[in-house]
Amino acid sequence: MHLYNLTLSPPSAATVAVAGQFSGTRKQEIVVCRGGCKLELLRPDTTVSGKAHAIFEQHTFGVVRSLASFRLTGGSKDYLIVGSDSGRITIAELDVKANAFVVVHQETFGRSGSRRIVPGQYIATDPKGRAAMIGAMEKSKLVYILNRDAAANLTISSPLEAHKPNAIIHALVGLDVGYENPTFAALEVDYEEADRDSTGEAAEATQKLLTYYELDLGLNHVVRRWSSPVEKTANHLVQVPGGYNQNTERWEGPGGVLVCSEDYITYKHSVGEEHRVPMPRRLNPLDDNGASSSSSAPRRGNIVVSSVCHRMKNAFFFLLQNEDGDLFKLTIDHQDEDVRALKIKYFDTVPLASSLVILRAGFLFVAAEFGGSALYSFQKLGDDDEVPTYSSADLPELGMTEVKVEPPTFTPRPLDNLLLTDDLPALDPILDAKVLNLLGGDTPQIFTLCGRGPRSTFKMLQHGLEVQEAVSSDLPGIPNAIWTTKLSEQDEYDSYIVLSFVNGTLVLSIGETIEEVSDSGFLTSAPTLAVQQLGASALLQVHPKGIRHIMADRRVVEWAAPPMPDGEQTSIVAAATNSRQVVVALAPTNEIVYFEQDLDGQLNEYQERKSMGAPIVALSIGDVPQGRQRTPYLAVGCEDQTVRIVSLDPESTLSPISIQALTAPPHSICIAEMQDVTVDRNHPTLFVNIGLKNGVLLRTVLDPISGQLTDTRTRFLGAKPVRLVRIKLQGGAPAVLALSSRPWLNYAHQARTHFTPLCFDALDHAWTFSAEMCPDGLIGIVGGSLRIFTVPTLGTKLKADSVALSYTPRRMVAHPDGSGLFYIAEADHRTLSPSEKEKRIASLTREPKVGERGVLDLDPVEFGPLRAEAGNWASCIRVVDAKARETTHVVELEGNEAAFNVALVPFANSIDPTTGQPEIFLIVSSARAATVTPRSHAQAFLTTYRLVAGSNGRTLELLHKTEVDDVALALRPFQGRLLAGVGKALRIYDLGKKKLLRKVENRNFPTAIVALDTQGPTRIVVGDAQESTFFVSYKAGMTTGVAAGDPAGQQPRLVIFADDTVPRWISGASAMLMLDYDTVIAGDKFGNVFVNRVPSQASHDVDEDPTGLTVLHEKPFLQGAPTKCELLAHFHVGDVVTSLQRAALSPGGREAVVYTCLGGTVGVLVPFASREDVEMLSTLEMHMRTTSPSSSSSGPSATAPGSASCSLVGRDHLAYRGSYVPVKACVDGDLCETFGLLAHQRQAGIAEGLEGERTPADVNKKLEALRIGSAF
Repeated sequence: MHLYNLTLSPPSAATVAVAGQFSGTRKQEIVVCRGGCKLELLRPDTTVSGKAHAIFEQHTFGVVRSLASFRLTGGSKDYLIVGSDSGRITIAELDVKANAFVVVHQETFGRSGSRRIVPGQYIATDPKGRAAMIGAMEKSKLVYILNRDAAANLTISSPLEAHKPNAIIHALVGLDVGYENPTFAALEVDYEEADRDSTGEAAEATQKLLTYYELDLGLNHVVRRWSSPVEKTANHLVQVPGGYNQNTERWEGPGGVLVCSEDYITYKHSVGEEHRVPMPRRLNPLDDNGASSSSSAPRRGNIVVSSVCHRMKNAFFFLLQNEDGDLFKLTIDHQDEDVRALKIKYFDTVPLASSLVILRAGFLFVAAEFGGSALYSFQKLGDDDEVPTYSSADLPELGMTEVKVEPPTFTPRPLDNLLLTDDLPALDPILDAKVLNLLGGDTPQIFTLCGRGPRSTFKMLQHGLEVQEAVSSDLPGIPNAIWTTKLSEQDEYDSYIVLSFVNGTLVLSIGETIEEVSDSGFLTSAPTLAVQQLGASALLQVHPKGIRHIMADRRVVEWAAPPMPDGEQTSIVAAATNSRQVVVALAPTNEIVYFEQDLDGQLNEYQERKSMGAPIVALSIGDVPQGRQRTPYLAVGCEDQTVRIVSLDPESTLSPISIQALTAPPHSICIAEMQDVTVDRNHPTLFVNIGLKNGVLLRTVLDPISGQLTDTRTRFLGAKPVRLVRIKLQGGAPAVLALSSRPWLNYAHQARTHFTPLCFDALDHAWTFSAEMCPDGLIGIVGGSLRIFTVPTLGTKLKADSVALSYTPRRMVAHPDGSGLFYIAEADHRTLSPSEKEKRIASLTREPKVGERGVLDLDPVEFGPLRAEAGNWASCIRVVDAKARETTHVVELEGNEAAFNVALVPFANSIDPTTGQPEIFLIVSSARAATVTPRSHAQAFLTTYRLVAGSNGRTLELLHKTEVDDVALALRPFQGRLLAGVGKALRIYDLGKKKLLRKVENRNFPTAIVALDTQGPTRIVVGDAQESTFFVSYKAGMTTGVAAGDPAGQQPRLVIFADDTVPRWISGASAMLMLDYDTVIAGDKFGNVFVNRVPSQASHDVDEDPTGLTVLHEKPFLQGAPTKCELLAHFHVGDVVTSLQRAALSPGGREAVVYTCLGGTVGVLVPFASREDVEMLSTLEMHMRTTSPSSSSSGPSATAPGSASCSLVGRDHLAYRGSYVPVKACVDGDLCETFGLLAHQRQAGIAEGLEGERTPADVNKKLEALRIGSAF
């Protein structure tokens, strides 16, 4: 078995974000690390829309641990410093032409991998761009001096050590000291004495220290300059502006740092007084300070999780965010270097962020920790509102008293200072997924559980681009074609909509309303074949009997189709037009007539006509290239299953150039020019798109010099003939709309062509539509209705439709009848349920008044849930109709009970009287007062719900509850019974009248059963939380043929006959899947996917043994089962796998394993179909591993000769994909697909090294075929 890994949707989890002028212009960009392995460059439109546009994504093929931007003194361009698991510090710059970050310097300093003492976890830069410190979580800190040489190229020094043994580093930041020696601040804890003391007293006495490290530029070494104790709960450092500005002759700020600890912000510096101010907390009447409830535990403090400093011309301020998402504005009153007061106030509430970025244009970017990131516009700075400000100057001893001041309270409010301008969609975290075809289309849908807490959603993902419909209107008939046109080339918007019917044409004018117009000059008594705005201000209409040229002064020039020599009248059957050229095809003579507009605006017919020798069915010419008078090529499709390229050059007009044989007659042709770096890195490529009558689309490259057709690729679009339309998208970008059983859009995005279906009704015809109300829209016809719509987002492959959930989803199960019903278990820890909330309010000594209710009445979606102490849960069981996108029923769990898993089980001993089939019950695994660490619970249950008769499963009713001794984390139907993994025990239950009846169990599993899968009547695969997979055989027992003295053979049993040799932490109930009777694929919590197979002889022997006694008495091997599984494949995907499903995602494509990951990744593992493909792709992957597409040509690189790597961060690809176990039998398709981004010479060199005489086009074609053959 060999697998091919492909990413369908990249990770969306934002781990870190930084801003800078990376392109060297005055515009600021944002670099976001997605999923720890991809860098995305966002360029916000700060002038018009306030939207953040993705410029490109770049896979690092390594784990990015930290990011920082810096600019050399006097420079205009920012560089990016990347800390990763490669053991190297990487300095990259943006190559605007290549649209990628390229390596400027790469310095090795340690071992690879994310290790405690290998730097890379923290990066701090000097504000003046003179030095950078990269630190580890423990001990190690290295300082690099950054400078430029005589050629103005960036240089980097050898590392200077600033290590401190036995020290744990909590935070690292660079101090603003102006042009004095660069200084860095670290939060450290020395654990040497605590490590030696077994009593724990030394640990209690250990201090956390704020330490300054100064880089002496003169002596070229680092010294520990100053150290001061801070609070034990300190976790975050914020740089305070400082230094003396010679230009303005004033101090930029006091310098120093803000030390953020639990509930308090402290200003500290080596000189001057310390200030401390409490961080306001939310008003909660139910906590220990506001209520005397017996169930209330001591209130947990709040810590700062992210921060940002914004500098203005004469001032600066900080935004600090706590764990609840509340933003606080902090300002410092200072006189030169002396701090007078620290002031803090509530600002707004936004989603919890991993990073905050403020742009100079007045925007705040929130890189959300979970879910979609957001871009906000500052409406005001919160200086003039009524929110109270708290100052350290008002506190005794500037807040530095031994007994801390109690934090004040506040009530969060909706956004006031910020305005949401853009919400970037994201899938993370994906907790469970199912692949089903519930809509009856040609491709299945992916149903996912996403999000955390009240922001969680149930999403239906469809392959396609989202379409927003603006207008839908009925027409008087059923048209067969539609066009829009401007009156002159200078017009900004379209003026007419032209509809062609079988026996006539309808012309509509576009204004405040769309209405019919009668004086347009168009012939309305005949159908129309083509409409074109010609020249500067003329219109053109092609109809079956001729051509109508409408001048700007409404004069009409007619050209009639000529008669044949025998007097029979010819007719026009096809036409192709652009702004200067017109080509029509005549029948039955099969001739081509060519017209070209002269400088006076007259349409002149070429003197000769070209006969093609076969009936002509389609014509196409491209747009006139900028600066030229004509396009040189015409594509002609004929009934003899050929497409011919004909010259339109004045020296060889209508001369044939090349011919393309087809597998079916063509239906339409479209020539379009698009940018695709895999074909030509420097110029747009001319593509000839050919739609066939059998639903297949051919795309071939037209050579702009010779006119030859090369690199033909095919794709099946649907059962209907393919109709092609050339359109324009946002910003006038060319695109091709292919209409078959569903509409498809071929467009260029980030310099690569994409072919994606539209999630819209099947269109009969469409055209570009531009009006004031919809400047970048499309107009189409669906039967007898007119549709105006837009495609708002390009570059995505999955359209998401969401249903809101109340709590974090845990597991889901789909109803087997295909009705679209899903049953979802939701649960949130440390959260008050509605019933518990009401109980605690009732237990208060008095009812809180309106102004005292605080967080009790807040919307949890916007402000988060109502927090409680550990062991408290809010949970429910939800029934969702995926087709209608609505919730049909919710069962709220009370009594501090939390649901962890669900399963639909048809019990064989309960027959549904209406169908005669086993009745389906919903089994819910739950626990009461459960704690996560250490794992414990008060009670655990298996609750049985009956699907209410007559509701078709849309509502539930409780049947009974069965108490069990541990939480059942895995549930599955098995042979008309329930198979459950209850803690360490595997059990089979049957349905009883008052509870579930335990029939058989096996308690020999090591940790906890988290996943189950079955095939056939006896084979079970068990996934253990820490010990990988176990193969189990169910023996029902014998009733005959057993000796009277040996009753053991009559007992049913579950027999473990094979297990794994490597401990693996299976990541969840859906992260394991049986591929066949003897093979299982699973994912673990460290981002690995592996395939295990039990030896065929062992599998055969256990099936032949009716009692299982042979296996029970067989000698264990390596303290486990007698047989060990064989590892067939292993691959590190880089994200925690949460589900594995087997499905064919493309029409007629091969089945593949679809996986989803916690960070929002959706990918597939495609089995190779031939040995030839395995050898070719493995060889290509080997070449790509040693190819560096990201090396800089503008400056010297510190990368040693021969150490070229495909990874931007310098990580060895083979080591990355085999991070825990060496990669086996799996090819990295994401790496192979970067082949098209290489220079053409390098592509040719790699292609020659592959078996057979291959060209770069052949390799790119093969890579595309592998993707579209099984996925998208």
